[in-house]
Amino acid sequence: MKKSTIWILGVVMGLSFLSLLYLQISYIEEMANMRNEQFDASVKRALMAASRDVELDEVERWLREDVSEAEKRVWEQSQQTPSSSTLHTQRITVTSPNGTVSSSVEFKSYTEENTNVPRAVISRKHGAKTIPQTSRSLVDIIKNRYLYQRALVDEVVWQMVYHAMDKPLAERVNFKNLDQYIKSALIDNGVELNYHFRVIDGDGHEVYRCSDYVDEGSEVAYSWPLFLNDPPARMSVIKVHFPGKAGYISDSISFMIPSLIFTLILLVTFIFTIYIIFRQKKLTEMKNDFVNNMTHEFKTPISTISLAAQMLGDPAVGKSPAMFKHISTVINDETKRLRFQVEKVLQMSMFDRQKATLKRKEIDVNELIKGVVSTFALKVESHGGKIESDLEAQDAVIFADEMHITNVIFNLMDNAVKYKRDDEKMLLKVQTWNDSGKLMIAIQDNGIGIKKENLKKIFDKFYRVHTGNLHDVKGFGLGLAYVKKIVTDHKGTIRAESEVNVGTKFIIALPLLKN
Repeated sequence: MKKSTIWILGVVMGLSFLSLLYLQISYIEEMANMRNEQFDASVKRALMAASRDVELDEVERWLREDVSEAEKRVWEQSQQTPSSSTLHTQRITVTSPNGTVSSSVEFKSYTEENTNVPRAVISRKHGAKTIPQTSRSLVDIIKNRYLYQRALVDEVVWQMVYHAMDKPLAERVNFKNLDQYIKSALIDNGVELNYHFRVIDGDGHEVYRCSDYVDEGSEVAYSWPLFLNDPPARMSVIKVHFPGKAGYISDSISFMIPSLIFTLILLVTFIFTIYIIFRQKKLTEMKNDFVNNMTHEFKTPISTISLAAQMLGDPAVGKSPAMFKHISTVINDETKRLRFQVEKVLQMSMFDRQKATLKRKEIDVNELIKGVVSTFALKVESHGGKIESDLEAQDAVIFADEMHITNVIFNLMDNAVKYKRDDEKMLLKVQTWNDSGKLMIAIQDNGIGIKKENLKKIFDKFYRVHTGNLHDVKGFGLGLAYVKKIVTDHKGTIRAESEVNVGTKFIIALPLLKN
């Protein structure tokens, strides 16, 4: 599958998962807002009902007080009423919102009876108009009784309108009953949460707060007037808040959380799968590069050995000892080169399986580098360059495998020769110094350098900086991977600094023997 196809597939699937995740988050957010609005509406309905109950309490109290005084006045008048008067009574009941009778008021009125003529006796001499006249008289009596009672109630209402608001709030409201009204109204509206409330008068002063009042959650408080008919300047307010509201809202939408988690797991799995696909594709490309490089590396010595073997079959070569010796030397050198490349591959495979055994001993790195520089100087000079060493480390003794550390130094120097610039004389510097209880080794060249985007990948196995279709620099991309493996196994670190057309510098830090 092409890389572009994988990219398109990955982008489409990724956008699909992200869209699904966005929709789920939006749905959860919408549900939370809806539940919050429902909660707000339920609380407001409950506060409205509680306020109504408080108003009914006040009306009932006024009826008891004022009507009782009216009854007293009527009773005093009845003591002066002739015995021929008839007492008429009517009872008015006040019911609470739940249907139970909370109080009752009895109204009384008196009407005078005609003592001259008994009501039960109707004389014929009165004629046909006597019954209608009697009927109108009864209607007038009931009408007068109604007007009296309505006037009595109107008087109570006027007293409430003009004087109720002048009373202190503590006299108008029974706060214990208010607490019960709020609790009952909240339960009726489906809200069964712990709440706290306080009452504020028209001047903004706190008049009452519940006994277990806490400030937690008070930043989101619900307000409602206690007496809607009071003037705005005198209107008292009840404030209620719920400490557990956030948990209540989240619990109501908690059933959506598993779906969101599963979607996140699927998204992470998808991203990991795409990562694995690209990693496998990268490894495949690296493997192909390795095969191509190995083919080029092996082709040259094999061709040279094949050609030399053919020349040995020529009788003329056998008659010339010098030519025979030269061909033998070529075969020997190419065989060594071929064996070195094979051993390099096998060595890297051995390190991958973690089967390598380091033969550690005390090593003076300054002396080791001197030997490598002395041997490598001829190769550098053969390319028209020079090598400089600045071994300033006062303590250069480490506990390491001498052969592998030598190979590390040799590989870094060999890379400097491979990637030299043709337009400038080659200069290779080797330095040692001590820093923070470690031995520092630096190998610097003035070669072609490495781009920044490639610098972080140079220690990857099989990786080689792309040079187009040219294969002027031979190798498998294993040298620096081998170097890093050896340094890491010796508890050290390695890093590279490079700039294109300026050069590259490798810095190695190894722990000293005493540490």
